[in-house]
Parts: sequence; structure tokens; C-alpha cells
Amino acid sequence: MTQDALAAACSGQILVPALADAEIAAGYASDMLSDVMANAPDAAALITIQNHVNTIAVCTLANIRVVVVCHGRPIPEDMRKAAAAEGVGIISTDLSQFEASCAIGKALEGGACA
Repeated sequence: MTQDALAAACSGQILVPALADAEIAAGYASDMLSDVMANAPDAAALITIQNHVNTIAVCTLANIRVVVVCHGRPIPEDMRKAAAAEGVGIISTDLSQFEASCAIGKALEGGACA
């Protein structure tokens, strides 16, 4: 799935584009960044409310391609800059984590959604 398709699936807005060839193969919902590092599948989208620069650092370690920030939480400029520098996309959605997870899981059409 592309970032554009992911944004459409969760009624989101792309704030920072992912790398052009970034393919999202799974979704992972968590707010505990140590959990993300230990358990997120490869090439996933992280569905979270964590809106700070540490989220991007974890994404680079865990090979997360896109962060979906839920509940319309504002994205600080340092997080946007870090994401752009690392090629990690950011999508903002007004959906809850549960709603976004369900929508993304359906859109993955048989892909992994943990």
C-alpha cells in the first residue's frame, strides 16, 4: 500500500511524504515506543497518538515507513523535520486509534495488521 492509499483509508492528511518507494505492508497500533521497537512488523505504518520527535527515531530503528497520528493531534515542527530527514511519512487523522486501525486493516486486503 502506498502512503496516498493509507491516507485515504484513514481519512488522513499527508503532512510529511514518505520515501517515494515506501510500500506499507502492515499496520501496528501502539503508544509504547519500546513495544514498537520490539514488536512492530517490517515496513509497517505506526498508528499512534505520540506526536514527538522520539517517535521518528523509533520508526527509523523499526523500519516503520509512515506514522499515522490520531485524534488530530498537532505535529510539532521538530517532528516534521526529523521525519523529512529520515524519509518517514506522517499522516494526521481525526480518527481514534481503534477507528484508524480498523480502516487501515481493511485497506491492507489481507496484509498483516497487529
